[in-house]
Amino acid sequence: MIEPVKRLCCRFRQFAVAFCLLISVSALHAQQPGADALPNAPAPQQVAVGGGAPPSDHTDPQTKRILGIFPNFRAVSADSHLPPQSVKEKFVTASQDSFDYSAFVLPVVLAGYSQLTNETPEFHQGAAGYGRYFWHTFVDQTDENYMVEFIVPSLTREDTRYYTLGPGGGRALKRMGYALSRAVVTRNDTGHDTFNVSEVVGAGAAAGISNLYYPSKERTLGNTVDKWTTNVGIDAVSFVIREFWPDINHVLFHGDKPMANH
Repeated sequence: MIEPVKRLCCRFRQFAVAFCLLISVSALHAQQPGADALPNAPAPQQVAVGGGAPPSDHTDPQTKRILGIFPNFRAVSADSHLPPQSVKEKFVTASQDSFDYSAFVLPVVLAGYSQLTNETPEFHQGAAGYGRYFWHTFVDQTDENYMVEFIVPSLTREDTRYYTLGPGGGRALKRMGYALSRAVVTRNDTGHDTFNVSEVVGAGAAAGISNLYYPSKERTLGNTVDKWTTNVGIDAVSFVIREFWPDINHVLFHGDKPMANH
């Protein structure tokens, strides 16, 4: 029973990555002149005095955590205009996504799933086996966060924040397609759309780094590619969640109303 589940999950990850690539190509092809002036682009000219947050005339419906248990430090609401990220800000965001108390929830869940499917037989079962699964999963997540959100984007000068399309950006399907496309399309520090080198290359680098601390039998090309696609797939899904979280929070928990992207 476990093997069919593992194959199904593997197929789903492959489909998710292929779908992201298809959506991103469509998004880039559909861009019209002046698209870089969308209100969800960074606005370098709006820098607050003293290096603080830029002035805003509305409250931010995004929260720092989703349901209080998932990190949401990179999300930026529609109609927000921010100065380019500094290297320090990229480092801080990667650290928050790695070591905030909410960052431990996903490794706990993934470690349990990996143990259930006996993904790495060398770790064995029981409490000790779960401990091995957990710390490996947590280090995997940390590797990826620092590669995708700090090291690579600092070199390529890419903006690691997720700018929502928002309710005014189109129907739910369009917003979902936009969110998925952010796995391979991002904005650089000047506010222009560009290929998301940080995500694609950073996630691949993190998958390669993980071979340093996994058992030798697990250091195969197939396993490395599987981790790479899993990293990108999880991030793509997280962008969809960030896109719709303000709407969900407003309806279910009476949070601030999400801002329309005019």
